[in-house]
Amino acid sequence: MEFKAFKMDGLGNDFVIIDQRHNHIELTNDQIKKICNRNFIGCDQLIFIKKNEKIDADMEFYNSDGSVSGACGNGTRCVAYLLSKEMNKNKIVLGTKSGNLESRILDKKLVETKIGPAKTNWNEIPLLEELNTINLNFKIVDNNNNEYFGGTAVNVGNPHVVFFVDNIEDFNLEKIGPEIENNKLFPEKCNVTLANIINENHIKVKVWERGAGLTKACGTAACATAYAAKINDKIKNKTEIEFELGKLLILIDKSENISMTGTVSNIDQINIKI
Repeated sequence: MEFKAFKMDGLGNDFVIIDQRHNHIELTNDQIKKICNRNFIGCDQLIFIKKNEKIDADMEFYNSDGSVSGACGNGTRCVAYLLSKEMNKNKIVLGTKSGNLESRILDKKLVETKIGPAKTNWNEIPLLEELNTINLNFKIVDNNNNEYFGGTAVNVGNPHVVFFVDNIEDFNLEKIGPEIENNKLFPEKCNVTLANIINENHIKVKVWERGAGLTKACGTAACATAYAAKINDKIKNKTEIEFELGKLLILIDKSENISMTGTVSNIDQINIKI
């Protein structure tokens, strides 16, 4: 089977995007994992664009391990930019498992996506038991064997746990990430973020993404981090989240709706033979 697809990224968080609206391309779970494998094409997530008569399109997200993802902020921004070029309009509405997301193209490659309100109730994360989601009291240990207790759980389409630490480089996230992602407390697993608050307008983060591992950026993690910082009284309503390759601006409005703004890459068309 051979077909065309697109490759894009948001701050290094990269995607293979397959348009199923006019050409129905069915892939097995093994084929999805092969496309995501860095030894073949490689990406953090694979995205299917699907037809929807009421809005611009629907999206389905798959992590690199073949598992389904409920939402993907950077992926949504990339698809919105791709479709804005095709449809010649600056506002794009895309459907996900977590609801419809509205995006606006603000500048050449600057895209804002409204993620909506965060969920913090224990059964909305979801957790296996009722706990205080502002502080799960998880223990993480840094490279010098110093212990930190905390973890704020937030769902912004995907479940996230955010730890506020003094230096994100002091921790081995490749060890901590999978331990927390696969903790029995999270029946749907979770994303894990280490966050260092520089000031209320600037937070540095490192993210372990469920089903994908260490990632250069994660849009929903940026939204979850900003919201977790707000409910822990560390920021107000607006902050920049800094990843390895750039920043996302996160705004939380008076109705607690979260939006994220950042750049996307060029659109590369690729041929896939599988």
